[in-house]
Order: sequence, then C-alpha cells, then structure tokens
Amino acid sequence: MLQSTSAASASSGIAELRGGEQVGIAPPILLQYWQILLRWKFVILGIVLTSLALGLVVTLLATPQYSSTARIEISRDQKQITNVQGLEPSDAGRDLEFYQTQYSLLQARSLAERVARQLRLSTNQDFFEAHGANPDGDVFATVSSSRPLNAQQRLKREKLAVDLLLKNVSIAPIRGSALIDIGYTSASPTLSAQIANAWTDQFIVQSMDRRFSSTADARKFLENRLADLRGRLEASERDLVNYASQKGIVALGKSKSIDGRTEVERTLVSSDLEALNGALAAATAERISAESRNRERRGGANSEALNNVAIGQLRQKRAEVAADYAKLMVQFEPGYPAVRALAEQLRVLDASIAREESRVSSSRAIQYAEAAERERSLRDQVQQLKLQMNSQQRDSIQYNIYQREADTNRELYDGLLQRYKEIGVAGVGANNIAIVDVAKVSENPSSPNLKLNLALAFLIGGVLAGVSALALDQIDEGLRDPGQVNRLLQMPLLGSVPDAEGDDILAEIQDAKSSLSEAYLSIRSNLAFSTDHGVPRALMVTSTRPAEGKSTTSLALAMVLGRTGKNVVLLDADMRSPSMHTFLNLQNAIGLSNFLAGENDWQRLIQQTPIKGMKLLAAGPNPPSAAELLSSDRILVLVRQLLDQFDHVVIDSPPILGLADAPLLSRAVEGCVFIAEAEGVAVRGIKASLGRLQAVHAQIFGVILTKLKHKQAGYGYGYGYGYGYGLEDRDGK
Repeated sequence: MLQSTSAASASSGIAELRGGEQVGIAPPILLQYWQILLRWKFVILGIVLTSLALGLVVTLLATPQYSSTARIEISRDQKQITNVQGLEPSDAGRDLEFYQTQYSLLQARSLAERVARQLRLSTNQDFFEAHGANPDGDVFATVSSSRPLNAQQRLKREKLAVDLLLKNVSIAPIRGSALIDIGYTSASPTLSAQIANAWTDQFIVQSMDRRFSSTADARKFLENRLADLRGRLEASERDLVNYASQKGIVALGKSKSIDGRTEVERTLVSSDLEALNGALAAATAERISAESRNRERRGGANSEALNNVAIGQLRQKRAEVAADYAKLMVQFEPGYPAVRALAEQLRVLDASIAREESRVSSSRAIQYAEAAERERSLRDQVQQLKLQMNSQQRDSIQYNIYQREADTNRELYDGLLQRYKEIGVAGVGANNIAIVDVAKVSENPSSPNLKLNLALAFLIGGVLAGVSALALDQIDEGLRDPGQVNRLLQMPLLGSVPDAEGDDILAEIQDAKSSLSEAYLSIRSNLAFSTDHGVPRALMVTSTRPAEGKSTTSLALAMVLGRTGKNVVLLDADMRSPSMHTFLNLQNAIGLSNFLAGENDWQRLIQQTPIKGMKLLAAGPNPPSAAELLSSDRILVLVRQLLDQFDHVVIDSPPILGLADAPLLSRAVEGCVFIAEAEGVAVRGIKASLGRLQAVHAQIFGVILTKLKHKQAGYGYGYGYGYGYGLEDRDGK
C-alpha cells in the first residue's frame, strides 16, 4: 500500500466532516413522502383512475335500492292506566343499559322472525327477487299452488328471509333523544315501506308480549299457592265452626282489630247473661218498690191509694153527697126521706172507698210477692248463666286458636289473591313505545349514489395507491437520496452527481459552469480532505455493477485534477470492457494489458489527450484472463513508476460483483472511490461490494452518488443543482 493506516484513518475522518457534514441528517418526513409521491406518481395515478373507473362501472351496473324509514319514540317510564304496581321497580327503566337493550331488541332475530311470519315472506317470491336471492337454489324454480313447499324448503326459505331482513334493516338512534329511525332497503319501494312499518308494529307487539310473558311463572306459582291456601283456609274455618258447634259458642258480633285479627265481641251466652242480669236488676228494684209500698199499707194511707183515680172519684162523690147531707140536716130531721137517702149514699160510698182501698192494699202484697218471686227466679238463671259463661270462656281459648289460624290463612289467601289480580292487570298500561312517523313509499332510489360512490372509490384508490407506493418504495432498496449513504452504508459521502441531460458528457464536464462540472469539482475538494497530503495520488474508482457512472467519474476526476494544474494519468484497468479511449476518441491498440503481459516500456503505451494536464493509459487488447494479469506484482510496479512521473494516477476499475479485478487493483492504490447509482443497486448489493473491498483491507475514501435526479438533489445534501451558472445562462442574467 502507498500510504499508512493512520493517515488513511485521519483522511477518512476529515472526509466525513467535509463531504458528509449533512449526510447523517434525514430529510423531513413530509419531504420524504413528497419524493415517494413523485417517484411513483404514475403508479398512484393508475390505481386512482382504475378505482374511479371501477366505482363508476359498479354504480352504473348496480340495481337501484329504495329505503323507507319509520320513526318511533321509546320512553323510559311506562304510563300507568291502573294504580297497580308492576313486578319491576319503578326506576328499572332508568338504567344506563335501557336504550342499548332496546337497540339490541330492535335488531334481534326473534323480531325478524315475527315480521317474516306476519308478512309471509317465505312464500313471497317478490321479496326474494327484490334482494336478488334465489331461495331454492334453482334458477327455474318458482312457487306455485301446484307445487306446494315441503317442510325442508319452507324452513330454508324462512331462514333465508330472516337473514335478508337482518341484513337490510337499519336501526339508527337519534343522538340526544328517545327517537329511533327504523329503515329498510330493497329493490322494491313498496316492500321497503311495508317491512319498515311491520318492523315497528311487531316490535311494539313483542314488547307487550314480553311484559305479559314475564309474569307467567309468577302467575303459575301464585295459582298453586292459592289452591293450597284455599284448602287450608276451608279446613281452618271448618274446624272453627265445628268446635263452636260442639261447645255451643254462638258469636253474635265480631270485629277486626288493628292487626287484622278477628275478635268476638258477644256470644249468645254473654248476651243472655247481660239481658238476665238487666232483668234481675229491674226485678230487684221492683221488689224493693213493692216492699216499700207494702210497708206504707200497713202504716195507713199511702201515696198509692191517694193517687188512685177510682178512690179519688169516690172520695169526691162522697164529699159532694156529704155536703148535700149537711145542708139538708140543717133544715130537716134525720128521718127525712131526702136526708135518709143522702145518708144511704154516704154509707155506700164509704163502703166503696173502703173496698177499693182494701183492693189496693191486697194488690200491693200480691205485687210484692210476685216481685220477690221474679227476683229469685232471675237470680237463679243468672247464676246458671255465669257458670255457663265461665265454661265458655275456658272453651274460647281453643276457639280463638282456631279463629287465629283461620284469620292467618285468610290473610295469606287474600294477599296472594290480590297479588294475582295485580299481576293480571300489571300489563294493562299505555305502551312506552309510540310511532312518530310511519314509513312511506320512496319515490327516489337511495342507492347507488354516483357522487358518493365516486368519492369512496377515490378515497379507496388513494389509500390503495398510498399503500402500494409505500410498499414499492420499501421494495426498491436502492439509494434514493444522499442522506441515506452515511445512514445505511456507514460510509462518508464524497458528493452526488446529477443525471446528465445532454448526450455529450465530455463537453458538459469540460464546461466549468455546468452542474456536472460543479459536482465533480466539489468531489475533488472533498477528496482533498481524505488524506493528510491532500487528494490521494493513486486512487481507484469502482462500482457494484456496470453502467453506474464509474468510467465517467474516473474521467471527470482526472479532468478536474488536470484543470488545477496537476499532471494526471488516467489508467483504464477495465480490460474486459474498456471505454476510456472511446470517450477521448483515441486508439486502444496498445495499453495496460501489454505492460501486464511483459512489456516494460510503459511510456510508449501512454497516449496524449486533448484535455489539459491529462494523459491516458488505455486498457489495450483484451487478454484471455484479466484477473491473472492483475494478480501479478506488475500492476504495483506500474503504479509506482507512474507516480514518479505524474502527480496523480486515476484508475478506472472493473465492477466488483462477480469479478476479482477490483480487489486485486486495490493493492496498488492508496484507496478506492466507490460509485453508487441513485435508485440503482440494492443497498444489500452495495454492502456486499464494500465488504469485498474491506476483506482485502482496501481503504475506501467514500461513496459518490451518481445519476441523481434534480428532485432528489433538492434535499438531504447541499442545495442541489438547480442553482448555478446554467440557470444564469438560461435566464440571460
């Protein structure tokens, strides 16, 4: 090697600082996407146009579909017509899951089955034709009265009808309200409206049936319990009546206590005892009164005699007669007839009065005796009733037990009977589902919508195009921008060369104002920092494969070095496919192959070129085996002798992959300049080539990215090539 390892390391570090100071910086992400868009614009445009064409064709060929929508309102609280409370708590409808449950019920398969049964859709051929379905799997099969459906066909049609209903129905809750839109779409506008209305009707009926069926188990349980309690109540009441009959307990009055228990207020014995006790008290009072009157009789006149009407009238009559008698006695003698008549009347009246008083006195004695007898009789009866009452009170203990058992059974029976009645009428209430708008027959089809379909096709095409572009960009593993060189290859970037626009590359390189010349001048400047003595004196230019700009770069570097006043020799070492003599319009009769084959006069092999400061050592005749010639030490001798006469030796090397020439040539130079075509060889191929050079301990000064498009040169490295002398000439400035 012509230089030390330390010097090479130092030059490599300097090259990284100068030539690749912006290489490690990745371009902005939006700029990367823009470059991907530009790179694959025709693919993206083709995918989008294809998607739009497919959307247009599908729209034009699609069968028109008609949608009808019915609107219902579902209230949380059910209005009650009766005052009977249902089984569910009053706040059950306020759960957060209430409306989600209603939405799920509207999409339930059971509801679709009810609609299919009500409208008899399994036998409606128009229904299946409106959805483009063939229920029998036979294009010639039709439903006719002469060919009735068997059970298997009917089940198959019913299942298909339900599936079609669930597929084409739409449940759309209106946010922030209790309203729900139920829509149905088919090829028949009449059928769509009919099914949408049937869906709402059957949902209402199903909700009512569900409320009634939810109490079926409770009603059945209560019926069994009522039958059992009815038997127990009858048995307890029968025991109560039989016991009362055996013990002679006749209840005349009953009442209910606060706790609902039956209390017996009066029985027949207690009533009799009460009546006899009252009669005894009256008899005692009467006996005392008779006894008092009897004492008055023995003492003389009494108040009763004085108050007797008959005696009073007799006494009055006697007083009148006595007055008349006294008047006559004044005038006449006692024997006077009138006087004797009045005296006789007085005697008769006195006898009558005495007789009446005697009768009154005897009646008092009789009354007293009767009163005393009545009192004794009543007292005896009261005593007997007391004994009977005491016995009945002892019997009432068991009687009350029977009574309480009968009351308990009656309360249980009445409670269950009332609950049974409540359950029976709990569902009799205003339905919490109301139809706001019925579905009407649509006059205009709801689909296909050309604008919407084209917009969707454009969106889908855009997404597919974007995904495809990203996928293709990932598959395309070539270097696309200068910023990837250092990031992917871990090599310094010496410079990037734009893609030549003209056919005369030599003239463009010679033009100091051209972008191509400016690029190579920049590369030469970066190479000046690759070693401690400036531009390497002996360097080799190689690449992964042919046609990457390797020979053009070799020629351009030699020309740029020659313009700076250096004496440069360009060595065409690609003896398999020489090209340098073609660029310079020279002969290739003799050259490198002659020297390697044994000719020692290399100066005779050098050709003058029309370019200042540059000479050419052509490849010479094609040898049978170029690798065998390069494997000898003569190439080392040649380069060493050339450096004694020239300032720089630039070697155009063959490609690396598949050939051994480049690794053999790397022994004779200070280092290598590696050429990579933009969007050319995959990164893994470039890494393999660099690996082969590194395997033979070749020094690699850096990478030159060639054939870079203007759109790629605009970011990631420098300012690009859109600004320079060429623009000034074209703009006339």
